[in-house]
Amino acid sequence: MPSSTTIAVVGAGKIGFPLVSALAASNAAIVVLLSRNGLPADKPLPPGVIVEKVDYLADTAALEALFKTHQVDAVVSAVATEVVAKQTVLIDAAKAAGVKLFIPSEFGMVSDGQAANPKNKIAEYLESVGLPYARVWNGMLTEFLPFFVGFSEHGKIKIVGKGDTPMSFTSIVDITGFLAYVLTSVPLSDLSNRRILRLQGDRATLKSLAPLFNTTVEHADAITGPMGDLRTFMMRMVDTGVGSTGWDVSQQKEGEGERAAGSANDLWPGHQWKSIKDVCGL
Repeated sequence: MPSSTTIAVVGAGKIGFPLVSALAASNAAIVVLLSRNGLPADKPLPPGVIVEKVDYLADTAALEALFKTHQVDAVVSAVATEVVAKQTVLIDAAKAAGVKLFIPSEFGMVSDGQAANPKNKIAEYLESVGLPYARVWNGMLTEFLPFFVGFSEHGKIKIVGKGDTPMSFTSIVDITGFLAYVLTSVPLSDLSNRRILRLQGDRATLKSLAPLFNTTVEHADAITGPMGDLRTFMMRMVDTGVGSTGWDVSQQKEGEGERAAGSANDLWPGHQWKSIKDVCGL
């Protein structure tokens, strides 16, 4: 039976595209909002998915009309990191259309307490307009790990900083599968009541990765090569604790209960979460 919840997915990148596939497998009613450029020919969406091309970063009126036309219950924003700050347009349209749940584009490490972080600013904006929401913190995408630590390039685990702070890793297939399950099986109000959905497929320190990858650790002042500045910055952030989805920035310690790392995993009962070994083929 199809789900009675209609879900709009904004964007079809590394999270949006597999999320649409997972939702389609759950028989959900799906509306995908794409930029006017659309999708490449080699990335067809599943049958039955409604596709709307709209300027979702600027055209509030068009978005509101689409949300109302399709009677959208939940919006999952999977826009790229560089346009996260522009989600206010989506939020305003969702609020005006009576959307019941908005999931902003986060899908990463803890962003609370970072005044300049656009992800945190969007969460504050959601609070200010009174739109029910749930943020998804999953730590690092496990698929990104070999590149992040330089193993793909150098065959070693390159670390900036100490590398002994535990962090969370979650695979894309687990993140999107989780969202597909909870959006079609859990009351949307239960998700918004949590405010933050803390996922964790595996947990490790950067130092502890060396035995897993059968290699050695090499400390560096900075990561060079593609996205070197970003990787360097992220490693320094990981040392502060925010790589763990349970990190409480205000208390500077791990949270407990629903604030613990991986606490939202229990919303998907019986699921076997993928480990670093599973994802990286170790």
